[in-house]
Amino acid sequence: MLKEFREFALKGNVVDLAVGVIIGAAFGRIVESIVGDLFMPILGSLGGFDFTNYFLALSKSVTATNLADAQKQGAVIAYGRFITIAINFMIIAAVMFLVVKGMNRLKRQEAAAPAEVKPTAEVTLLTEIRDLLKK
Repeated sequence: MLKEFREFALKGNVVDLAVGVIIGAAFGRIVESIVGDLFMPILGSLGGFDFTNYFLALSKSVTATNLADAQKQGAVIAYGRFITIAINFMIIAAVMFLVVKGMNRLKRQEAAAPAEVKPTAEVTLLTEIRDLLKK
């Protein structure tokens, strides 16, 4: 089964690439939801802070305390959003690292286990002729 998977994975088919991109985008959305809806609220409840409303006002006209209102009032640097996206990236990078590590381990196991090669019909026939000539 591993051999068939490897052959399938190495074909380089455009459809396979498209499926990979779509699954990757969906995985990115899942990680975004995990970070935004699960991880950040837990951090917020433990530390009493929320990264989404961390911003730096670039003009004195910005007096709002949340990011959405502050962006309406003027230019802001939303570094809280950057922190959230950086955490998303770290999670995706860690998962991709584990996937690549697992694939490399499977490749090494396949390379270490010698595949049983059946002799061709011609080699079998020549072996039988040799054995008959020895008798």
